[in-house]
Amino acid sequence: MADPSSYRPKPGEIPDSPGVYRFRDEHRRVIYVGKAKSLRQRLANYFQDLGGLHPRTRSMVTTAASVEWTVVSTEVEALQLEYSWIKEYDPRFNVKYRDDKSYPYLAVTMNEDFPRVQVMRGHKKKGVRYFGPYAHAWAIRDTVDLLLRVFPVRTCSAGVFKNAARTGRPCLLGYIGKCSAPCVDRISAEDHRELAEEFSDFMAGRTGTYLRRLEKQMTRAAEEMEYERAARLRDDIGALKKAMEKNAVVLADATDADLIAVAEDELEAAVQIFHVRGGRVRGQRGWVTDKVEEITTGALVEHALQQLYGEETGDAVPREVLVPALPDPVEPVQQWLTERRGSGVSLRIPQRGDKKALMETVQRNAQQSLVLHKTKRASDLTTRSRALEEITDALGLDSAPLRIECYDISHLQGDDVVASMVVFEDGLARKSEYRRFQIKGRAGDTQLWHGQGQDDVRSMHEVITRRFRRYLADKERTGEWTDGGDPGAEGLSGGLAEPPASTLTEDDGRPKRFAYPPQLVVVDGGAPQVAAARRALDELGIDDIAVCGLAKRLEEVWLPGEDDPVVLPRTSEGLYLLQRVRDEAHRFAITYQRTKRGKRFRSSPLDDVPGLGETRRQALIKHFGSLKKLRSATIDQICDVPGIGRKTAETIVAALAQAAPAAPAVNTATGEIMDDTEEPVDTGSPGEPVSTGAPDERRGQER
Repeated sequence: MADPSSYRPKPGEIPDSPGVYRFRDEHRRVIYVGKAKSLRQRLANYFQDLGGLHPRTRSMVTTAASVEWTVVSTEVEALQLEYSWIKEYDPRFNVKYRDDKSYPYLAVTMNEDFPRVQVMRGHKKKGVRYFGPYAHAWAIRDTVDLLLRVFPVRTCSAGVFKNAARTGRPCLLGYIGKCSAPCVDRISAEDHRELAEEFSDFMAGRTGTYLRRLEKQMTRAAEEMEYERAARLRDDIGALKKAMEKNAVVLADATDADLIAVAEDELEAAVQIFHVRGGRVRGQRGWVTDKVEEITTGALVEHALQQLYGEETGDAVPREVLVPALPDPVEPVQQWLTERRGSGVSLRIPQRGDKKALMETVQRNAQQSLVLHKTKRASDLTTRSRALEEITDALGLDSAPLRIECYDISHLQGDDVVASMVVFEDGLARKSEYRRFQIKGRAGDTQLWHGQGQDDVRSMHEVITRRFRRYLADKERTGEWTDGGDPGAEGLSGGLAEPPASTLTEDDGRPKRFAYPPQLVVVDGGAPQVAAARRALDELGIDDIAVCGLAKRLEEVWLPGEDDPVVLPRTSEGLYLLQRVRDEAHRFAITYQRTKRGKRFRSSPLDDVPGLGETRRQALIKHFGSLKKLRSATIDQICDVPGIGRKTAETIVAALAQAAPAAPAVNTATGEIMDDTEEPVDTGSPGEPVSTGAPDERRGQER
C-alpha cells in the first residue's frame, strides 16, 4: 500500500486552472481519471489525512503511485477529455456503466447507394440513421413488416442484392410489393433514396403530415372513382396507424426528449433511459454499475450523459434531457450537449405535469432493474457458494455458514425500540423464518429506557438472549443434550447436537419458531454490538455459534475480542452477501418500527375503555365532534349517544379523567399553534395514521 505523501506534488506545482488528472499505479496503469474546474483545489482533497477520506477514495490514493494532469482552457474541454481518457484507459476506480444486454436498433444505411433497412447492434457507424434502441429484435421486425407496404425500402443483404441484379429477378419481397426492387431497376437510385428518407422521417416521429397526405390522396382517389387505389391507400393508412400504436403517446406531439432515472444503493446504481421522439417512447435502455468511488446522484447522471451522448451528434442528441439530479456544475455539461447537437439542449429536472409523471415511470423501471440485477446475482448457485467460502475463510469458521441470522435494532430517538431477525439459508433469504421483537429492557432500568433513551448495545444483548433462551428451552423440553447437562446451568459448555427432524416440527408439521440454530450470527454494528451478542451467548453457555458485526459506515467486519476489523475486498462475494443480509435486517426492523410508531400515534384514551368497541367509539366522536368536547361532557350528555348506557358513560368519564390531554397541534409549515378546540382524533381506517406531522418531522432521527 503506497503512502500518498510519497508522490504528492510540491506546493505551487499544480496550476489553478481547469484540467483533467490521472492517477497511475506502480505499473504505470491509469487507475482513475477526473476533471476539475481548479486542479489545485481538487487534487489537494486527495492528499489530506487518510482518516478523513471516504474508504473508496482512500483505497484509490493508496493504490496509486503517481498523479499527472493536463491543463485545458474551459470546463467543456475538460469534460470531453475526461470522457476520451475513460474510454481509452478504462480505469478501475472510475464509474463504468455496463449494458445488461446488447440492444438492437433499427438502422437505415443512408451511406449506401441503395439504402437498406435492417436490425443492427454494437457500435454505431457513420452515415447510418438509427432508431431505438428496442428491447427485442422481433419488435423491430414487426414494425418494419407493417411499414414496408407503405415504404417498400430494400431490406436484403449485399449478396442477395447482387445476385438479383445478376439474374434480373427480384426476391420474394419484390414480387409481393414489400420491396421496390431497385436491384432490377424498377425504381431509380434517387427515388429509392427518397423512399428511405420518408421511412426515416416517419420513424423519427414526423407522422402527422404524412398521414394527412395519404388521407387526402385516398379521398381524391375515391372521388375519381379509383376505388382500388383508394382501398390500397386505406390499407396503407391502417398499417401506419397500427405501427404507431406500438408506441403509446406519452408527451405532447413533436416532443423530443430523453428521460434518465437513477436507482442506487451504497454499492451499485442502475440507470434507465426512455427515448421519446414525436411524443412517443421510441426506445428504452439501461445500465448497471458498481460504485467504486464516492459519488453523488448528480455525478452518476453526468457519467450517464457521457456514456449516452459521447459519440453522438445532431438529432441523436434531443432538444430536452430530463434527469433526476443535475450535475455540479451544470453549465459545462449543458454546453457540451449543445455542441454535440449543434443547437440548444435543455438539461433540467421535471417539476410537474406529464413529464414528471413519465419520469416516475422511468424511476420505477430503474428500481426494478437494480432489484433484478441483485436477484440474478444472488440466485446464482456458483456465486452463493463462493460467497459462503469467502466468509468461512475470512472469519476462520470450521464449516460454511449454511444458516445465517442477522439482527438489527431500530428506534426513533429512543422510543418504540424494536429488533429484527432475518434468516438466510444457503445464501438465500428465508422469509418464513423472519422474526421481530419489542425491546422491553430490564427491571430497574427505568432511567436508561425513559431518561437516556436509546441503547443499541443493551438492546442487542436482550434480543440475542431472548432468541437463544427460547432455543435452549425447546432443546431442554425435547431432551436434546449431548452431555445430559442442565440447559439452565451457568457456564454450560456448548455441545449442541443436531436435533432429529421429528423434534423440529410442531404437531401439524410446521417448523418450530426457533428450532434451527444458525452457524453464524451477524449484527448490524461494530465492536460494541458484537461484544454484546457474544456476551449473551456466553451467558447462555453457547460457544459453537460464530458472531460477527458489519459496520455500515466503512463496511468492516468485526469479530469478538479483536481490536482490528476484518476488511474483505470490495469485489468480494462474501462481503456482498453480508451486506445483503445486513440491509435486509435493517429494512425489516425499520418497517416494524414505523408500524409500531403509527399505532402509537393513532391511539386514543377511548381504546382502553372496556366494552367500548370501534362502532360506539366512532359514534361518540361523531356526536361530540372532538375528544376535547367529549372530555368536557357530562354523564347525562354521553348517555344521549345511541348505544351508550349510564354504566358505560361513567366508565368513559373515568377513563378520560385519568388520561392526560393531548399536546396542542402545531402547523409544521409556520410553527403556529393551532386552535385547540378541535383535538385531533383518528377516525379513519385502522391502517391510516393520523396526519399530525410528527412522524415525518422526526424521521430524520430514525434508526
